[in-house]
Amino acid sequence: MKKSTPLLLIKNARLVNEMYVRESDLLLRDGRIDKIGRDLSHPTAEVFDAKGLHIFPGIIDDQVHFREPGLTHKGDIYTESRAAVAGGVTSFMEMPNTVPNTLTQNLLEEKYKIGAERSLANYSFYMGASNDNLEEVLKTNSENVCGVKIFMGSSTGNMLVDNEKALNDIFSSSPMLIATHCEDEATIRKNIELWKEKFGEDIPFKEHPLIRSAEACYLSSSFAVSLAKKYNTRLHILHISTEKELSLFSNEIPLKEKRITAEVCIHHLCFDDRDYDQLGSLIKWNPAVKRKEDKSALLEALLDDKLDIIATDHAPHTYEEKMQKYLQAPSGGPLIQHSLPAMLEFYHQGKISLEKIAEKMSHAVADCFRIKERGYLREGYWADLSVVNLDAPWTVDKSNILAKCKWSPFEGIKFQSKVTDTFVNGHRVWSEAKIHEHPAAMRLLFEKIS
Repeated sequence: MKKSTPLLLIKNARLVNEMYVRESDLLLRDGRIDKIGRDLSHPTAEVFDAKGLHIFPGIIDDQVHFREPGLTHKGDIYTESRAAVAGGVTSFMEMPNTVPNTLTQNLLEEKYKIGAERSLANYSFYMGASNDNLEEVLKTNSENVCGVKIFMGSSTGNMLVDNEKALNDIFSSSPMLIATHCEDEATIRKNIELWKEKFGEDIPFKEHPLIRSAEACYLSSSFAVSLAKKYNTRLHILHISTEKELSLFSNEIPLKEKRITAEVCIHHLCFDDRDYDQLGSLIKWNPAVKRKEDKSALLEALLDDKLDIIATDHAPHTYEEKMQKYLQAPSGGPLIQHSLPAMLEFYHQGKISLEKIAEKMSHAVADCFRIKERGYLREGYWADLSVVNLDAPWTVDKSNILAKCKWSPFEGIKFQSKVTDTFVNGHRVWSEAKIHEHPAAMRLLFEKIS
């Protein structure tokens, strides 16, 4: 049974919401935002003075790999949701390449049971697609499952869907949002063989963006877009990493009317190919971190709404796994605890506004996935809040990393802003650099597809 939610009055906050920043109070009742306004009062409410602090709608991350079940030496739903709320992330959508792969409705519901028992943040889990599970995919309930995930390029778990008939069947039949990992497998395999001829088994990590190349990304992304246009499918392409792919997306219509959307991830905004010499495998992701020109183009596309949302692709591996040679070191890394602080660095550099951060990390995610009553600071909505001190410098090190793997590509980086408090459904689950374990998290619900 969930604990009762305290009546809480938040005073003197600076709300970052719906393209404004203004001072206001919030009254939280029964897990929801009851009132928003100046000079609110309540005779019995606990008071939280947020003077000098900014409150964002809780960050929603649409792409994470929390590794449970089957890969829990890397991370699990408890440890990674703990890292999430420490970073102001109040809701997440988790991928199906666990062990076993989430390819049946029974396996999907087993993950939801784990989420209900162990998650500190609100949760949803994707249904996985394979070359031969269309019947199971079509049983998915769009009102309580975020979407269907298709790996159109192999990654951890090897759920590659490479049968063209299977892809056509899924795109033509599924009414749900289809989220895709897009890299052309034939191109990548050919490149690996070429690079092995050149370097043997000791390929430098800086070759990763040439092996998993811009062309491999574009071939797959453009194919996914062509299928979506052919069948009028609701397509969301994950982790766009190249300037070339941006030509596939439009900013000419509002997000809620788009049938084809795309995201950019924190690592593709923060790192580029010049960083491989120092960080090596720690920034090995699929798709790869690429040129500084790609990084700049991605930020510009985010600002002008060709790219719709910001995510992390949080995908922990143990440090020992990452320290292997190129061909053995797995791709992916932990990012969810540091996504909001990293974006706030762009704010301090004058490259993005606070309002745009709230839009791309909260509002747009809720709109893209049709999440019910979340993603905004609105009366009647669930009280998911990320509280930030913009002037509280801190340095990332192993002592303050909450992901189970206990490393980060941001180690040694000094962030200017800190998440001081995180509220999930009205419960303060993170404050004073500590987790406060309330069974507050809920399964995300979605608007019915019309």
